[in-house]
Amino acid sequence: MNHHHNHSTHSGHHDAHHEHDVHDGLSDLLDLDAEVFAEPLRAVRTDIERLVDSPVRSILDLGAGTGTGTFGLLQHFAGAQVFAVDASEEMIEGLRRRAETLGLAHRVATLCVDLDQAVPELEPVDLAWASASLHHLADPDRTLAQVVAAIRPGGLLAVVELADFPRFVPDDTPGGGAEARAHALLVADRAVDMPAMGGDWGERLTRAGLVVELDRAVVLDLAPPLAPVVGDYAAATLMRVRSAVADRLEATDRQALDALLDGGAGDVRRRSDLRVGTERRLWIARRPALKDARS
Repeated sequence: MNHHHNHSTHSGHHDAHHEHDVHDGLSDLLDLDAEVFAEPLRAVRTDIERLVDSPVRSILDLGAGTGTGTFGLLQHFAGAQVFAVDASEEMIEGLRRRAETLGLAHRVATLCVDLDQAVPELEPVDLAWASASLHHLADPDRTLAQVVAAIRPGGLLAVVELADFPRFVPDDTPGGGAEARAHALLVADRAVDMPAMGGDWGERLTRAGLVVELDRAVVLDLAPPLAPVVGDYAAATLMRVRSAVADRLEATDRQALDALLDGGAGDVRRRSDLRVGTERRLWIARRPALKDARS
């Protein structure tokens, strides 16, 4: 299955990428996404730490991408080793090089695996992490059953999933309407190609035999004045949006999107009214301890 669809603005840290995605800005977008979401993601890691039943020594990163999740988890859980899984050899190689540059190679093991084929067989881990990756799976319930088996009894699975794509330009300003209509096309696409996106993963986790202990929104709502990285993030995202839907937009909307990216006064990297509004959802679920499973 092709996990990364052409219409997707970004896929988070997912488990499969076409080779060309590495060269058309996806790697940069994933890194920008992690930088813009830095504070909410720190809060997510704090939630995990609050719920663990013992020190986290082993972590499975499902769809590691460029490694932003891997390295954030390594920083937060100082004694842990991460098994980083992705189906893209290019992503895995880049992650491996980054680990070496950061002096963390001894704490990172990389595995080039397509999760639609199988979850790698490892010693059960304390924590499994999946950020914006599960909605790409061909058969999420089958893969989740394998993920559960990869977690030790009492261990956790933390899932962060997209609820929608980020918006940047107010609807009542130049370019805002075009962005809104482009996003409407993406929503229609994902209903066909990625029906699990935006769904209730809590129900799936429960069916897989896990106990959901936390379910909350992860909200990003940034208003001006914004750091330059936010403009870069908006531009990288909108470039992928335009690429995905340009052939289905009216000429005036294509021109309006171009004006958001052309370096002129209306470019999102120069606009004073730029904002970021998006929501993701966090579920943290526990594999029941053996004594609980028998009861």
